Amino acid sequence: MTSYMELNDTLEMLPPPPGSFIDREELIQHIGEFALSQGYVVTIKQSKKDKVVVLGCDRGGVYRNRRKPVDESSGELARKRKTGSRLTNCPFELVGKKEDGLWVLTVKNGSHNHEALKDISEHPSARRFTEKEVMLIKEMTEAGLKPRQILKRLRQSNPELLSTPKHVYNVKAKLRQGNLTVRRLKTLRPQASVEGNSQPSTTNEPSWRKRCPPRVPNLIGGRFVDSQSSISIDVINPATQQVVSQVPLTTAEEFKAAVFAAKRAFPTWRNTPVTTRQRIMFKLQELIRRDVEKIALNITTEQGKALKDAYNDVDRGLEVVEHACGMATLQMGDFASNISNGIDSYSIREPLGVCAGISPHNFPAMIPLWMIPIAVTCGNTFILKPSEKAPGACMLLAELAMEAGLPNGVLNMVHGTNDIVNAICDDENIKAVSFVGSDAAGRYVHERASASGKRIQANIGAKNFAVVMPDANVDATLNALVAAGFGAAGQRCTAVSTVIFVGGSKLWEDKLVERAKALKVNAGTEPGADVGPVICKPVKERICKLIQAGVDDGARLVLDGRQIVVPQFELGNFIGPSVLFDVTEDMEIYKEGVSGPVLLCMQANSLDEAINIINRNKYGVGASIFTASGAAARKFQAEIESGQVGINVAVPAPLPFVSFTGSKGSFAGDLNFYGKAGVHFYTQIKTVTQQWKDFLNGDGASAEFPSQDLLGLTPTMQPPDFPSNDTVSLGLNSRDFSNGDGASLGLNDGEFSSSDGESLPEKHSKDVIPNSGDGISPTVSPSNGLNWTLNF
Repeated sequence: MTSYMELNDTLEMLPPPPGSFIDREELIQHIGEFALSQGYVVTIKQSKKDKVVVLGCDRGGVYRNRRKPVDESSGELARKRKTGSRLTNCPFELVGKKEDGLWVLTVKNGSHNHEALKDISEHPSARRFTEKEVMLIKEMTEAGLKPRQILKRLRQSNPELLSTPKHVYNVKAKLRQGNLTVRRLKTLRPQASVEGNSQPSTTNEPSWRKRCPPRVPNLIGGRFVDSQSSISIDVINPATQQVVSQVPLTTAEEFKAAVFAAKRAFPTWRNTPVTTRQRIMFKLQELIRRDVEKIALNITTEQGKALKDAYNDVDRGLEVVEHACGMATLQMGDFASNISNGIDSYSIREPLGVCAGISPHNFPAMIPLWMIPIAVTCGNTFILKPSEKAPGACMLLAELAMEAGLPNGVLNMVHGTNDIVNAICDDENIKAVSFVGSDAAGRYVHERASASGKRIQANIGAKNFAVVMPDANVDATLNALVAAGFGAAGQRCTAVSTVIFVGGSKLWEDKLVERAKALKVNAGTEPGADVGPVICKPVKERICKLIQAGVDDGARLVLDGRQIVVPQFELGNFIGPSVLFDVTEDMEIYKEGVSGPVLLCMQANSLDEAINIINRNKYGVGASIFTASGAAARKFQAEIESGQVGINVAVPAPLPFVSFTGSKGSFAGDLNFYGKAGVHFYTQIKTVTQQWKDFLNGDGASAEFPSQDLLGLTPTMQPPDFPSNDTVSLGLNSRDFSNGDGASLGLNDGEFSSSDGESLPEKHSKDVIPNSGDGISPTVSPSNGLNWTLNF
């Protein structure tokens, strides 16, 4: 934060901005730090610890002159000032009051009656001891240490301590009187600067996890705090139906506190060197690798996917963290040197401010890691709303981010449903929103966030296709289709839901069903599990209804997984792999996104027909082709309308250095996730044109709008050397534009008159346009250079 005295000695000292805080200490710390940046010191005037705190300005020993002026002629001697004279009162006053579980700061009087302090170290508060230091003085005194020895040891932990042995003697005297606080009114003084986050390591189990069931806290301003909301949502293990944890519906006041914390942290974070931000990402990826088993187990417990899929979930997110470690080069702008004499032009990318993310349940770790590393390493602060169905992985990642050194307030987390989503979309302090989720919710978020002027990127409705050509490798194709269609119980946004067999499906049907039956359906934590449960019972019911609707519409259900029962997990939300053939475009199951372990099989007579089927669908996340023909693959790549194309690859999701590019109805917004597009989404471009040269003194200022000539971007045209007395007409001849009545404008190299005043050659002179007619007449005069005469 820029010092007040660095700005201007004459500026008004500003009060801290009002806001909401999670506790009294955070409020006091915010006020103290802001006051020091403005050139004044704040002291606690009155405090009721759990209700209200009143703060004022500490003038630091400036006395009020209460004596009457002394008449020197009267010979009256001036009395010496008593040491107990009152300090000059400053009207500045702030009030912090606890309301609905949060401390709300209001400014009662923001004005001062004195100038700013030029050197904060001169203020008496800089020589006062903290309560911790007072206790240390007591302990060392009892141990027999002398004041100078005590002071030496105190300075080992606080090198900026300005106290003297005399101050230690005074403290000892107070201690003998039983006064441990030394001073009744505590003055807020600058704290020793610490790089990164001062939070203790999170390797110990946090207190909120010790509750049964644990209630997931909010992360606000670097602290995990329990919500004051009395309403919670149970997080259910989809394999056992047991309550894993409870998610509170964050209150509006708590959300405002999270936004305020992010906004307060932004100025310092954006000015943190990008290399420092990168180091935090390096540390974060190290910590994620250390705790990958814990995170994966939590994903399987809350979301249900098999443990091996949960590991992949974390690994794909980890790739984005690693990518963010190179932000110094990813965020580089462009530079054009000497675009004119002494002028350079360059562009830089700057962070937006407070950004927010809304993540889904199907990738509890990967999707948050799509957002957080890129956003914060670009210099933004971030607020994440995890899925209320699977929030645990996000909380583990948040703990690791704090342990990695992410400063307080840079990352915040709030929980809830519709109300929090609306608050994110509407809050004017949030500059950009990232969303991944269902079609209807995504379009709602896009519309509402855009209406309030925010940037928005939204990966929404997903439907992915695979085209199988007759020449495709049978085993490789079947393995890819089964893994892409049924992995993670078909709940991936990149899952293949529809297969189009070109030339008929008869040869593929039995082998596909055989491979699907071989998959093991079980709880994700069980060894060898391939397909776990879907997220919740309503989702299971919806999938079952869509399968029945497909059968009713005429599809052949060759493999039905609706009635599967898993021993020891009979209550789980399990659906076995299901395969339907002879599906057509007019069926409900084709039109809707199933998001389950269901594979729809269609037929096409040619590659062109298959491409047309895919292009007519409103969604466009990914489309793949399986073939041995390079020509077919090239045709498919060129003509398919899909954001991501796979050639003999079932899931063409790219690595982080290439953006995740959904298209058509599967994406809303302008810039995609991660890669170059992700960096561009979380930054705004600024162009600078600079000139550094010696400027000659001019005769006066000009109010003319600066043009390229004034900027020196266009060289001044100099007239040719003509005779001093003659005016020569210049014919520019290459082509006649004359329509009979108009002028003829030519472009040709002509010979100008010589120094002897010879006339132009006849070839040129016959094309010269006379000034007397209508049209355009170019002439060159020795005094004015090139002149155009326009006659209409």
